[in-house]
Amino acid sequence: MFIQAPALSSHSGIRHAFFTRQGGVSDGIYASLNGGIGSSDEPAKVQENRRRMAEALGVKPDALISVYQVHSPDAVIVEGPWRGERPKADAMATATPGLALAITTADCGPVLFTDLDARVIGAAHAGWRGAVTGVLESTLTAMERLGARRERIVAVLGPTISQKAYEVGPDFIKRFTDEAPRHERFFRQAEKADYAMFDLPGFIGARLEAAGVGEFTNLDLCTYSDEKRFFSYRRTTHRKEPDYGRLISAIALTP
Repeated sequence: MFIQAPALSSHSGIRHAFFTRQGGVSDGIYASLNGGIGSSDEPAKVQENRRRMAEALGVKPDALISVYQVHSPDAVIVEGPWRGERPKADAMATATPGLALAITTADCGPVLFTDLDARVIGAAHAGWRGAVTGVLESTLTAMERLGARRERIVAVLGPTISQKAYEVGPDFIKRFTDEAPRHERFFRQAEKADYAMFDLPGFIGARLEAAGVGEFTNLDLCTYSDEKRFFSYRRTTHRKEPDYGRLISAIALTP
């Protein structure tokens, strides 16, 4: 049902999970642990899937907290369950025990953070757009506002599309190199002329290391190539399927 990172599971003060697509009640293209509130899956099934995730993390169902992700650089501080609409943001930080910060992905990078000395945690949704514009750095800053120190922060990247599966065209290459100059090393030539294979996990790691994070780990799990365990937006697009399930990656402070 979920994968854990040794860099996080060795600490008793937190619970975390990189949930797979297995262990839920959804069916068809959403089979089976679809956590996507924004998907076209039956809402009752998504709710039950998320309840199971909350139970696995030891929190109440309404304490599995997620934001309305928009590929932004924005991070918000969470003090309790949302009242009303979810804020539009792509990262969260908290120092409140019993809240699970939950990121939704289907190829983009889910990054979980902790500074156990300060008892502060964070979670970020890092696609290429968010990573370029600063969502990872915003997460570190939000954690620092709660007392964390970035040189103590451990960051772990969960299931993400790998370079071997991430072909991009000339428009992407130009936009990326315009916005992130001197990062051409994250491209390698694709089989098609003028196309390249983009290393999103490598770019995420480089941004975090440049930002001064204490420790970074990439679990090296590819969403596109491992259909049994992971949903993938790109795989769905290639198959011309009408929608796709969403993976949840979450972290919580224990009381």
